[in-house]
Amino acid sequence: MSETPHRYTAELAGEIEVAWQDRWEQRGTYHAPNPAGPWADPQGVAAHPEGHLLVLDMFPYPSGAGLHVGHPLGYIATDVVARFNRMLGKNVLHCLGYDAFGLPAEQYAVQTGQHPRTTTEDNIVIMARQLRRLGLGHDDRRAIRTIDPEYYRWTQWIFLQIFESWYDAEAVRPDGGRGGARPIGELVEEYRSGRRPLPADDGRAWDDLSAPERAAIIDGQRLAYTSEAPVNWCPGLGTVLSNEEVTNEGRSERGNFPVFRRNLRQWMMRITAYSDRLADDLDRVDWPEKVKAMQRNWIGRSHGARVTFPVVTDGVPTGAEAVGVPAAPGTGIEVFTTRPDTLFGATFMVLAPEHPLVDELVPAGGWPEGTKDAWKGGAATPAEAVDAYRRAATRKNDVERQSEGKDKTGVFTGGWAVNPVTGTTVPVFVADYVLMGYGTGAIMAVPGQDERDWDFATVFDLPKIRTVQPGEGHDETTAFTGEGPAVNSANAEISLDGLGVTEAKATITPWLEARGIGEPTISYKIRDWLFSRQRYWGEPFPVVFDEDGVAHGVPDAMLPVELPDVPDYSPKTYDPEDAGSEPEPPLSRVQEWVEVDLDLGDGRGTRRYRRETNTMPNWAGSCWYYLRYLDPANADALVDPANEEYWMGPRAEPVAGAPAGTRDPGGVDLYVGGVEHAVLHLLYARFWHKVLHDLGHLSSDEPFRTYFSQGYIQAAAFRDDRGQPVEAKEVEEASDGSFSWNGEPVTREFGKIGKSLKNMISPDEMYASYGADTFRLYEMGLGPLEQSKPWDTRAVVGSQRFLQRLWRNVVSEETGEVTVVDAPMDDATARVLHRTIDAVRTDYGSLGFNTAIARLTELNNALTKLGGGVPREAAEQIVLMVAPLAPHIAEELWARLGHEESLVHHAFPVADPALLVEETVTCVVQVRGKVKDRLEVPGDITEDALRELALASPKVQAALENGVRTVIVRAPKLVNVVPA
Repeated sequence: MSETPHRYTAELAGEIEVAWQDRWEQRGTYHAPNPAGPWADPQGVAAHPEGHLLVLDMFPYPSGAGLHVGHPLGYIATDVVARFNRMLGKNVLHCLGYDAFGLPAEQYAVQTGQHPRTTTEDNIVIMARQLRRLGLGHDDRRAIRTIDPEYYRWTQWIFLQIFESWYDAEAVRPDGGRGGARPIGELVEEYRSGRRPLPADDGRAWDDLSAPERAAIIDGQRLAYTSEAPVNWCPGLGTVLSNEEVTNEGRSERGNFPVFRRNLRQWMMRITAYSDRLADDLDRVDWPEKVKAMQRNWIGRSHGARVTFPVVTDGVPTGAEAVGVPAAPGTGIEVFTTRPDTLFGATFMVLAPEHPLVDELVPAGGWPEGTKDAWKGGAATPAEAVDAYRRAATRKNDVERQSEGKDKTGVFTGGWAVNPVTGTTVPVFVADYVLMGYGTGAIMAVPGQDERDWDFATVFDLPKIRTVQPGEGHDETTAFTGEGPAVNSANAEISLDGLGVTEAKATITPWLEARGIGEPTISYKIRDWLFSRQRYWGEPFPVVFDEDGVAHGVPDAMLPVELPDVPDYSPKTYDPEDAGSEPEPPLSRVQEWVEVDLDLGDGRGTRRYRRETNTMPNWAGSCWYYLRYLDPANADALVDPANEEYWMGPRAEPVAGAPAGTRDPGGVDLYVGGVEHAVLHLLYARFWHKVLHDLGHLSSDEPFRTYFSQGYIQAAAFRDDRGQPVEAKEVEEASDGSFSWNGEPVTREFGKIGKSLKNMISPDEMYASYGADTFRLYEMGLGPLEQSKPWDTRAVVGSQRFLQRLWRNVVSEETGEVTVVDAPMDDATARVLHRTIDAVRTDYGSLGFNTAIARLTELNNALTKLGGGVPREAAEQIVLMVAPLAPHIAEELWARLGHEESLVHHAFPVADPALLVEETVTCVVQVRGKVKDRLEVPGDITEDALRELALASPKVQAALENGVRTVIVRAPKLVNVVPA
């Protein structure tokens, strides 16, 4: 029989953890009271005078593989924040749901015939069990799933709000700004009353127009509309693919089929109307600067000029034309440039293959006289060359087309334009490195000042004229992209020579404007959001089309429009090379669902309509889920206004660093998630949120007031001699440090944990081997939350030992009895305790969990060394401080110390200021002999405690990419770390 039957082992930890999880669930420990709605509890709200906190994670997709140990990093961190703030007296809402529509379940359905709902719900059961076992303090009543009709009813409702809105750039917002969404009904009334002129001034009034004519005017301004949009069409798979699903070779990741760029009717969201607000309002939120930069780059706001290059329409040019030669009516190539000062160096033009002017520029006959062979693409005529090049361009995605390599391709269209500042004729090419989606789809090529243009000019033997004097030492065989005085930039009317870039821009732009050949303008990279998929497993659109093809939103009473069963989950597939084929989504095969007789309540009675057979993209449900957490039982509203304002309304003070006079935007107090979603998910959610705010549904006008991007946990991965990953669990390590798999040598690397690298580690293994609290403590102690760090299962035992020491400081391993003593602390212990309380409060508040653990370790070790037992006061205080990190063992020890109530809402310890006064010493921390940090530490700090504090320093962590070989400690003044 064991001499320590009450030792804190993985088995005992498991028993304690499951028991407390059951108690929390039975008692509703984490249920957060709402001020209004179905769960209204005003008294519960009033019982939290310290305020409230909404802390959320990006919610997960329920994968069949379940969680790996990298997933819980953010979940544990937000749980620590939530638990700490509950102990500060705040009303904390912390919950998690499931982003459950997704392509993997649909692909599995195609392969097996099993309904994707069955697969998804089975996966949710697995993930819910794993999350519960982690001990997360979620309000389980609020665990939404995007696939549930009662949830996507409101996704469809929001879509209808957007569909029935337009953006009025002149609308005055409550914050004093201009521009906002308004109901379509108000636009119609303005047209009907004549306050807003009709686009076509043909003498007819609004009511004189036919229904399709009125619809065309309105649909051109809706925030959600249908349009012919360029998409990645894969006939071999029968579906449109996202850019991420297309390889650099222009083929599908799944099946390796050819992918073609072509225009198809799609639903679009007019997110471009919000470009300026989406960019400007980043100053009002507390986000990492790198994430703000990513969003600004995606929006791509650029100040410059729009310039028209007249098209030559009377044959092949024979020489220079007069400056300012007018364009023939209806002709002219518009370009947007951020560098109008370089116009004098534009020696050719390039159009995107999709540009509508390409067809007009291509002459009917053969190549114009003097056309160089390099320009022809091997074709007999311009028409043949352009047609072949366009077909080839459809096989490339936008990323491949914008590659910065020197392998430039293109063909001469056979057409010419006139440089409006020099009067020189310039050839017009078509090339795929120009995208129709950015600017005007056409560029003026200035080889002297642009690397891509230089490379193109080199390949096609085109002139290169420098318009900026290169700096000293510049390589004359390359473009000069820096700043300098203008050169070669003058005509009979204006000279820029000698001017700097800024001054040259300011001089040329008004000159262009005065002559009607240009104007200052702002351009954006962001394009309207493609919002439909030719798939089954997604939200149906709440829209029907009448006999004229006019789209109508269904009344709210008809929501949700539920996803019907289909006989086949696969879209119709075609010959992989059949670029002219058309998508046939699975929903189109359910004719009894597609063709319906409805009375839409618009006074037209019951009529025959056709439903939309595309479905919404996976982004739809994740654009707004944080709002539904606030009021998930509300059947009458998306969220009760009082609940939204309570949890997310604007605060009295703006975030730190916001511009002076800025109004706080409100939003989620803390939102944690991976940087891989820092652009699209956050941008789309911000767009939906702002529309709902403009329409009066929300008091907040940003969804996420504070966003934090956690790092990754990386684990060892192994590759065979072909470079293919092998199962990490099956790899054996030899005594000499080499690795083998099935007897063959393999190489080790560290990478993000996941199926692709075959280095998955399930949290279930950690629960069984160590317990959830040890797992939580280990992940939070790995290093700063924002940094990526390596996983090492062998090191988890260190966190287990901390908890075992904590257990022994309260409970006898031999008898199970509580061993604390009801005696006062000595002065030294009291000072260590209160210094720890003070520091840990600060660490928790700044998400510095690894440094909090280091300080708690120091205190725990100090208590272990006390003779005669640990004073009750010290034991209770350390248990309370450990509770946010390791809640199960803390609850158990708290109960054994004689407390009947849970510590979840117990006050967090407060330091006595009188015990914080002490002499400190400055400790120098070196890495490889170079000073990286200086720490203020107690003069009597132990070597172990100083080692932990030094290794927890973010500056030191940043210098230890490959781990630590050894640490030399000379307490209290020096620590030297030798990297591995």
